[in-house]
Amino acid sequence: MNSLWNRLKYTVQADLHAVLDKQEKKNPIALLNQYITEAEKQTTSVGKLLERQSQLKAALEKEYAEAASMADKRRNQLALAESTGEEDLVTFAQTEVHAYETRATDLAKSITESAQELMSLERKFEEMKHKVKDMKVRQLQLMGKENVTRANRRMDSFISPDHADKQVSSVSEMKNYIENLDKKISNEYETSSMERRLESLEKSAAQQTEIV
Repeated sequence: MNSLWNRLKYTVQADLHAVLDKQEKKNPIALLNQYITEAEKQTTSVGKLLERQSQLKAALEKEYAEAASMADKRRNQLALAESTGEEDLVTFAQTEVHAYETRATDLAKSITESAQELMSLERKFEEMKHKVKDMKVRQLQLMGKENVTRANRRMDSFISPDHADKQVSSVSEMKNYIENLDKKISNEYETSSMERRLESLEKSAAQQTEIV
């Protein structure tokens, strides 16, 4: 009877742990992982748009250089036509000069606006990349905290199974259990940190004493 009871008990515990593990997948870290993945996709997409904007700016600059060059060429031809008195060529050259100068002026304005827009986009893009990096750091921090909490929970259930059974009788109690463990771990970490600082202070004081 005891053997049957123990098998039944362990089967129930295994099912409970499976349910809890499934429930743990629906935690903030899983959501953060999903958000980071989406943020990285958006960052890549924005990076491509920035590259495209830079290429468009380069194309505008190329068009401006060609328009400015042609305006200079037509001005020289206009002067030559005026010197020879060929009125039809003068009229054509004047029309051409006006067209290229107007185009060059419009392109220069567009290039200035494009440069300003590109600079603004690049600043925002850098900020975006920093945000993604900060999220990844936070992800590592939370994963470390979660890993320690899970390890403690599993060790406690092994070391003190009766106590663990009471603690994990339901999913909601399990969540409370993890939260309490998290607080305990944080307190222990803070205590250890203080101890390390005190030890470091003692070593520094000892070294200063030796020097004196």
